[in-house]
Amino acid sequence: MFLRHFYANSFCLRQNNTLYLHLKLTKDAIMYTYKYPHPAVTTDSVIFGFDGSSINILLIERGINPFKASWALPGGFLNINETVEEGAKRELSEETNINDVYLEQFHVFSAIDRDPRERILTVAFFALVSKNDFEVIAGDDAAHAKWYEWNHLPSLAFDHADIIRMAKEKLQEKLRISPIAFKLLDKEFKMDELQRIYELIHEKKYDRRNFMRKMESSGFLSKKEVEDDRCCCMMPPDMLADMPAPRALYVYSFDEEAFAKANASKEWRKYPFDF
Repeated sequence: MFLRHFYANSFCLRQNNTLYLHLKLTKDAIMYTYKYPHPAVTTDSVIFGFDGSSINILLIERGINPFKASWALPGGFLNINETVEEGAKRELSEETNINDVYLEQFHVFSAIDRDPRERILTVAFFALVSKNDFEVIAGDDAAHAKWYEWNHLPSLAFDHADIIRMAKEKLQEKLRISPIAFKLLDKEFKMDELQRIYELIHEKKYDRRNFMRKMESSGFLSKKEVEDDRCCCMMPPDMLADMPAPRALYVYSFDEEAFAKANASKEWRKYPFDF
């Protein structure tokens, strides 16, 4: 009899504790539930790509409303179980097939009327890539994906023109202090390609010799001589024999190890790429 009462009381106690815990969790959930409307969150990515002569921006043609058939930045709504960085990478992959790029967050756009659907904040990122490294394929709710020269963009959806404008300003700032220009180039590149990137981003011309001298003296470039094969191979052998020896050509690569060592040094210059 005693044991029956003991086990019955123990069972009731466990039930009461379970009920208490359930009520407490429910009360806590209600206590910390915000009863006011919440804004939604999206991400948008400005992807800069260099093709050897111009800088381009990757856009997608929207396949759904609002702004169906309009061009926009790749992006979309954030899932409940992901960070903004994860959401930006996912949307970029789904809509353009671009993966494994470093996305840098640069601003949050929060104008009240920036999106006609609802109250939406967007977290903006940018990245720099060599166009040769990626095959752009539209997917998800993007009807098409295409590179556009950055000074000749089509009319854009939402406030994406403002996002691109600020991204270009951030790019100019970053170019002074970090080696981001090399992300737009192939592993090996010519000096005139690097100079072209600086001129496009800073919107000014540089003296070729001075630019080369400053870049080579930075200590962050490796230099390699390559054969000049630009002469006409259709010329007869007797004419080729009389031609002067081809001049030396050089290609460069960014020395990441030298940069990391200099960056850790006490003698580090604040603006090492400000030419």
